[in-house]
Amino acid sequence: MKWNEKAFSKFIYLSDVRISKNGEKVAYVLTKANIDENRYESTVVVHNLKTGGKAYIKDSSMPRLSPNGKNLIVKRAQDKRTELWLIDLEKMSERKIAKMKNVIDVSWNEDNRRILITGIKKMEDEDFYFEEDIPVWFDAMGFLDSEKRTVLVYDTEAMEVLSEVEVDRFSSAIWHGNNVIVTSPHRGKGKIQMWRYDIYKLHGDKKDKVFEDVSFKAAHSNGRYIAFLGKEKALRMSEHSYVYIWDEKELTLVNGQYGLNSWNVKLDKDSNTYFSVDNSGKMELWKVSPSGKRSVIFGENAWVTDLDVSEDGKIAFLVEDEVSPPELYLWNEGLQKLSSYNSEVLKILPTRRAKHFRFKSIDLEIDGWYIKPDLKEGEKAPVIVFVHGGPKGMYGYRFEYMMQHIVDEGFYVVYFNPRGSSGYSEGFALRVLQRTGFEDFQDIMNGIEEFLKIEPQADGDRIGITGISYGGFMTNWAITQTNRFKAAVSENGVSNWISMYGFSDISLWFVKEIVGEDPFNNENYKKLSPFFQLENVETPVLIIHSLEDYRCPLDQSVMMYHALRDLGKEAYIAVFKKGAHGHSKTGSPRHRSKRHKLIVEFFKRKLVENKEGFPVREILGEKVR
Repeated sequence: MKWNEKAFSKFIYLSDVRISKNGEKVAYVLTKANIDENRYESTVVVHNLKTGGKAYIKDSSMPRLSPNGKNLIVKRAQDKRTELWLIDLEKMSERKIAKMKNVIDVSWNEDNRRILITGIKKMEDEDFYFEEDIPVWFDAMGFLDSEKRTVLVYDTEAMEVLSEVEVDRFSSAIWHGNNVIVTSPHRGKGKIQMWRYDIYKLHGDKKDKVFEDVSFKAAHSNGRYIAFLGKEKALRMSEHSYVYIWDEKELTLVNGQYGLNSWNVKLDKDSNTYFSVDNSGKMELWKVSPSGKRSVIFGENAWVTDLDVSEDGKIAFLVEDEVSPPELYLWNEGLQKLSSYNSEVLKILPTRRAKHFRFKSIDLEIDGWYIKPDLKEGEKAPVIVFVHGGPKGMYGYRFEYMMQHIVDEGFYVVYFNPRGSSGYSEGFALRVLQRTGFEDFQDIMNGIEEFLKIEPQADGDRIGITGISYGGFMTNWAITQTNRFKAAVSENGVSNWISMYGFSDISLWFVKEIVGEDPFNNENYKKLSPFFQLENVETPVLIIHSLEDYRCPLDQSVMMYHALRDLGKEAYIAVFKKGAHGHSKTGSPRHRSKRHKLIVEFFKRKLVENKEGFPVREILGEKVR
C-alpha cells in the first residue's frame, strides 16, 4: 500500500485520556476521518483495567469518569447545541442530563454527584455582533460577540443548576474540594493581558481573589493542594511554563531548576506532581515528589501528548513517535501498552524513522532530523525543508502524516528546531524576539548545508520549503532572502507585520512581543515583513490559507499573492472556505485530503517534473462546480 492524499484517514487518533480516581477505569476518545461522508466519527472507549473489558459509546466526546468509576459523562452535539449524557457503566444505561450551548469543560466533584460545567455566553443578536473589548474575534471561536464565560455547578441526580457565576472571557475553572477555583485573564491598562491572570475562589455565588496579576493558571487539585502551570511573574508570553503547588498558604516551585517548558500537570492524593516536559525534540513524562525528588517516568524518543493520574499514582497517558500515531499506555510501577489501534495499518502502510543530527549554527547547537526515501544506489532525490509553527513550537519524535506522505513520494524531508523553539532553555526560546527571520533563518540555512554533507544522495539543486503559521512566515521570508529554494508552499503564514498587528486575534500581545512595541513608528514592522521584499522572489510559490483563520488572517496571504502576481512572479493561491488556523489537522476530511494533494503535486511538478504552471483542475481530477 502506498501513501496518498487520503492515507491519513486510515488511522485512528486517540485523545482526551482520563483515569478514574480509584484507578479502575480509563476513558479516552477514538476519532476517525470519514472522507466519503466528510466528517469525523468520535467514539468514547471505557477500558476496565481490572477485567480488561471495553465499552464503546458512539458519537461522543469529552469523557469524564466519576471518582468512583461508576458513571461517565460524555458530550454530544445536537442542533448546534451541546448535550451532556450520563452513562451508568454498571448497567450501561444512559440519560441526557443537560442541553446548552458552547460547553468547554466538565469535571466531577468528589461526591460523585455534582459536576462543574464551564461554558460560553454570547450576545447572539441575529443581525450583528457587538464588542467593547479586544480582541473582536478569536481563532476557532469566531467573533467573540461580547462573550462571557459561565461557571455552573450542576446536580446530576436532581438535574438542577445549583449555582451559576458569570466571569470574564477566556476564564477556566477547576474543583478544589467543595470550592471552585477560577482563573481569569488580568486586566491592565484597560485590556486583557493574555499571559497574566487573576485567580479566584468561588463559594457558591461569592468570589474571593486569591492571586492577582500572576502568570500561572490553576491546572489541577487533589483537594489539599492546587497545581499551577506558568510562572509567578512573566514579562513575555514566550517564557517557559513551570509547575507550582499551593497549600493555600505557601507557593512552591516544583521544577524551575530544570529550565524546560512544562505541560499537562496533575496531582495524586500524596501530592506527587506529574507533567509533560519539552526536552530536545522529546516530550517526556516526569514525576516530582513533595520532597523534590524527580523521576522520569517516560523519556524515550517520543511525545507524551496527554496524561491523567489516579489517586494512587497510576498514570494513563498517550504516546506517539515519528512512525506511529498516539496509543494508550499505563504506568503502574511498570509500563504497559494498552492499545494498538493502528498496528494493522502500519503493517501495510510504510512509515520511516527520522535520523537525528546536531550542528553548530553561529553561537548555538541546533537539533535537526531527516527522513530518507527509498533510493537506489547512486540515485539522487529532491529535498523538502519543513519549518514548525511558533516560533516557540518544536519538531522531534512525533508522527507527521504530511512528512511520511512526501517521503513516500520520493523526497527527502529535513527539519530543525532553530533558536526560538521549545525543548531547550528559556533563553534559547527568547532569542528570536524582535529578530524573527535573522538568526533563526540562518539556523535553518546552516542546517540544510550540514544535512547535505551527511546525505550525498540529497540533491542540493532541488530543495523546496514549506511551513504553517510561523513556518509560513519563514517560508515567505526565505524566498525573499535567497534563491536556494526552487519551490515553496506557504500556509497560513505572515507576510506583513503591520496589518497583522491590527487584524490578528493575539496581535496586541504576540505581535508586539515578536516584532516590538510601537507598531506605528517601529521600523521592525516593515523590516521583518516579507511583503516589503517581494521584488527579490524568484521561487515559484503556492500559497494556502483557510478563510476562518483569525490567528494569521487571510489578508496575510491575499496581499502577498496580489503583489507577487503584480510583480510578474510565479504564484498561486488556494483559499479553503472553512477551517481555523490549525486547518491542516482540524479541517474537514476532504479539506485535508485536497490540501495534501495540492502540496505534494506542487512539489512534484516543480522539483521532479520541472513543469511550468499549476493546472489545479487537472491535478485534482475533479470537475469544478
